[in-house]
Amino acid sequence: MAQQKLYAGAKLRETRTRLGLTQRAFAAKLGVSLPYLNQMENNNRPVSTGVVLALAQEFGFDVTELNTGDAERMVSDMREALADPVFPDAAPPVADLRLAASNAPALARAFLELHRAYKQTSERLASLDEALGGQDMPTRASPWEEVRDFFHYCDNYIDAVDRAAEQFAEPNGTPRDVLEAAHAALAQRGIALTTTTQALRHYDAKARELQISSRATSATQRFQLLHQVALLTQAPLLEATLDLGRFQTSEARDIARIGLANYFAGAALLPYKTFLAAAQDCRHDLEQLAERFGASIEQIAHRLSTLQRPTAKGIPFFFVRVDQAGTITKRHSATRLQFARFGGACPLWNVHQAFETPGRFLRQLAETPDGVRYLSVARDISKSGGAFHAPVRRYAIALGCDVQHAADLVYADDLDVTKPSAFEPIGISCRICERRDCHQRSVPPLESRLTIDANARGVLPYSIN
Repeated sequence: MAQQKLYAGAKLRETRTRLGLTQRAFAAKLGVSLPYLNQMENNNRPVSTGVVLALAQEFGFDVTELNTGDAERMVSDMREALADPVFPDAAPPVADLRLAASNAPALARAFLELHRAYKQTSERLASLDEALGGQDMPTRASPWEEVRDFFHYCDNYIDAVDRAAEQFAEPNGTPRDVLEAAHAALAQRGIALTTTTQALRHYDAKARELQISSRATSATQRFQLLHQVALLTQAPLLEATLDLGRFQTSEARDIARIGLANYFAGAALLPYKTFLAAAQDCRHDLEQLAERFGASIEQIAHRLSTLQRPTAKGIPFFFVRVDQAGTITKRHSATRLQFARFGGACPLWNVHQAFETPGRFLRQLAETPDGVRYLSVARDISKSGGAFHAPVRRYAIALGCDVQHAADLVYADDLDVTKPSAFEPIGISCRICERRDCHQRSVPPLESRLTIDANARGVLPYSIN
């Protein structure tokens, strides 16, 4: 089988710019001519093996970064956007979308932002009460979506924050009780720690008092404590990271600050190197890891999806959380699998079945339309309100990876990953799914023509050409 050529012009330009080198100086260090480097940076030529080796030897560059990044995410996102009926003509070929994502990533992001603003404005206009009430119509992405995309395109790994959390939990590589460290950080600032039943967490800066819910689980209490410690002790780092995000609104920046504090809390509870070694040792058994680190199943699964430190990468996982309506409330993928930006996930995915079997792990071997096969583990993680009359928040999560990593997961035991028929066909969303024979299809694919015959009926009331 011929080896796939590697086009990574945008990544090469980004690396050269970060190093502060001219094209001539960069070409000299890579041992190639200036015209050849120019052609590679513009994706007119693939990155040669010699250049890959030179990047590793000269700059200590993690060459796996050349084959990952934003391109596949943007291709998936652009395909979904172009399936919108607002684009009446046939969508550009996938090859053209890949060229746009690789050669002009800024333009691709601008297109996605424009489409997202259009979608949001259309949804607001559909609500006549709001429209007739004269409320201002947004012309940009919602703050929530802007922050979601910030983490999405960072591979859900924020290096500076991750290392700061690791240093907090294990100063100079020496593990310590992270709760004691958190209590000490509060005490140094004269902050009292008390409990409450009114909120999950509340910090009163004037009274110098931090309240944590007594009804929350111990894992949630620890997480919320560390979240506040991050806001109190890591403010300069968080603000510097927010500056790099260049958020369009103060609301988006505020939401991202919460996200970064959450990131710090999770990384302090589960410090990178220690957690990665433990995960590999128990073959990523979520229950064992939750017991060892005093964390929840969701915290463990989410942390596994962030282990993408360039010099010590874990398995590339996807992680998603959905509610009972199928709405995706958290999503991240370090794999080729990307989630729909609008609407819910594929109904054939096992994450939806998890609500029917609370407390149990469901395993699924799945294959996406592009032929990539995955192992997916799903579980219900509904959260009690801590009182009889308190509402229960119902969620399910899924964690998965490319099947090539199946041997490193305990959940693959006794599954025949070599048997093609063992893999269930799933998609991204019906709007862009290419499958013609799906019995769960809710809407036709917008990129295909349909044939409707009133005298014939199969599983669907139409056939896809």
